[in-house]
Amino acid sequence: MSAYTTEQIRNIALTGHAGAGKTILTDALLHAAGVIPQIGATEKGSTVSDFDDQEKERQHSLYAAICSLDHGGAHINLIDTPGAPDFFGHALGALPAVETVAVVVNAQSGIEMITRRIMERAEQRQLPRCIVINKIDADNIDLPGVVNQLQESFGPACKPFNLPSGGGAGVVDVFNKAEGEVDFSDVESAHTAILDQVVEVDEELAMLYLEGEELSKEQIHNVFEQALREGHLIPILFCSARTGAGVKELADFFAHFAPSPKEGNPRPFIKDSGEGAETFVPQPDPSGHALAHVFKVAIDPFVGRLGVFRIHQGTITKDTQLYINDAKKPFKVGHLFKLQGKDHKETNAGIPGDICAVAKVEEIDFDAVLHDSADEAGIRLKPIAFPQPMHGLAITAKSRGDEQKIAKALAAIDAEDPCFKIERPGTGETVIRGLGDLHMRVILDKMKNRYNVEVDTKPPRIAYCETVQGEASAQYRHKKQSGGAGQFGEVHLKISPLPEDSEFRKINGGNGLEFVNDIFGGAIPGQFIPAIEKGVKQIMGEGAIAGYPMQDIRVSVYDGKYHPVDSKEVAFVTATRNCMKKVVSEARPAILEPIVNLEITVPDQNMGDIAGDLSSKRGGIQGQENIPGGMIVIKAQAPLAELGNYQSQLNSVTGGQGSYSMELSHYDAVPPNVQQQLIAAFKPKEEDD
Repeated sequence: MSAYTTEQIRNIALTGHAGAGKTILTDALLHAAGVIPQIGATEKGSTVSDFDDQEKERQHSLYAAICSLDHGGAHINLIDTPGAPDFFGHALGALPAVETVAVVVNAQSGIEMITRRIMERAEQRQLPRCIVINKIDADNIDLPGVVNQLQESFGPACKPFNLPSGGGAGVVDVFNKAEGEVDFSDVESAHTAILDQVVEVDEELAMLYLEGEELSKEQIHNVFEQALREGHLIPILFCSARTGAGVKELADFFAHFAPSPKEGNPRPFIKDSGEGAETFVPQPDPSGHALAHVFKVAIDPFVGRLGVFRIHQGTITKDTQLYINDAKKPFKVGHLFKLQGKDHKETNAGIPGDICAVAKVEEIDFDAVLHDSADEAGIRLKPIAFPQPMHGLAITAKSRGDEQKIAKALAAIDAEDPCFKIERPGTGETVIRGLGDLHMRVILDKMKNRYNVEVDTKPPRIAYCETVQGEASAQYRHKKQSGGAGQFGEVHLKISPLPEDSEFRKINGGNGLEFVNDIFGGAIPGQFIPAIEKGVKQIMGEGAIAGYPMQDIRVSVYDGKYHPVDSKEVAFVTATRNCMKKVVSEARPAILEPIVNLEITVPDQNMGDIAGDLSSKRGGIQGQENIPGGMIVIKAQAPLAELGNYQSQLNSVTGGQGSYSMELSHYDAVPPNVQQQLIAAFKPKEEDD
């Protein structure tokens, strides 16, 4: 069995923007605990977390890495997550596995894009947060300014737990009112500020505190953890991973103040789905039924598919039989691993709260729930809303006959990456999508170097959609006679926009088609209604005016005719297809284009250039915020069709200092001139009439 208990486990995600120093901080924590003899260097490719060849080459994290250490009577599982916006999905994927999110901030840069995003997402998941200000020994830093910026952005809950001293050479604990000189503020006022914040969550304790009564360490500790769990306190800790200043104190904080799996907020598990769904709260009892959640999948060149999971209930051993989601057949664990970066150390058992891995189980997918009892079937973790992958490339094999190798490579990459998407639209293209240019380059490099396959790329067709803005009715008769048995089918269709508040949408969610059978009196026998629905769905997929999929419509068949001998399924499919094209053309058809939210970071002197460029792209600025270093974050919206090669344009305008990220916002109608161009470019195939 494990040498530690569930009460001793601490699960921590180290998150934050690229360049904050998370990977070196991970090494520093491991070194301080005696796990590794020395701290690695990203430029040498010698860190524990960045062990992938691409990570070593690019000198920054691309994937979440798991390692662990023992300190202060606690077993601390660390997940080092990537900070580049293009790999934000891997950072989000780690959140279900931890009780505490440590957001690492670069003392030189302050709050950056991913800092804000991860703080918001952790709050949404009701995960306790702390902020670690790293690189406190760097030149030209304004630590009081960074603290003020944090408090202005994330509220008064942000309070220093310790303060730097000696010009960043060390830290002084202000929560426990240790004495010493600090680089800014003072120990007494910082101690009072954080204690005032903590006791507010317990009215009775607050009264004793205000009356001047001395609170015991146990009272303070319990209310501290409560404030942390409720988001009423976000402690700020200072360190330098490079010199080791504040690193041991950070490990102490994790060991003594971060919640254990028994103390953390309940995870948003649900059992069953739809209207019958109910909340399910796993109990971290080692003797209960095993229940675990897969938060990472990696395709390892030596051990094959590696499923990394957090155990929420029960004990898992090498002999445990586990089911995957609702599967009827279990698999035997066989070999159970604890991970230390690239190293897989076999372990006898995993207890509630622990993070383990199993290899060579090809059916394991990201976000799967593993369990050892049929009673646990139907349990799911509330899904994370990952950023929508919008950057796309249409790919074709460079060498003939490589199609099978490409399919295998894409399937493996898809299994590893929650923000990678493969599309095969009606255009015949294979389109891969990710979160940005860097994301796409990493994927293409992986296909070449790991899977030995190269592809040609080109921009994909924009994912336009078709819809209707008005109501219309039409009828169409398909009649064909060629000597033998003929074909006959006549359909009458009504079409209208699907209201956003319709019951259909509430029940089914999202956009789509509501098909209604309004036939009365047997005008068309019920056996042909599926053929009519099939014809409607075919046009929904192919488009009626420009060759793009349709959405947001209601179609009803309300009348028609049939022939007792010549009516067949194919006749009603053909009649429906032609009737759909006719009725759509009379219902004010519109082509919708994807509109994306942009977050653009540029030097503040480039603000005017960016605003003018966005205006020329039919975009608009929604807001802006100045950040340290003479930079500005611009929030805007623009049509995706106007953003081809945007990073290159941004580099040209800003001298390579600009960056951006985007995610889908909504669909909106294209301007009339653009719609006419798209319709004119469409060459529909002739219907067999």
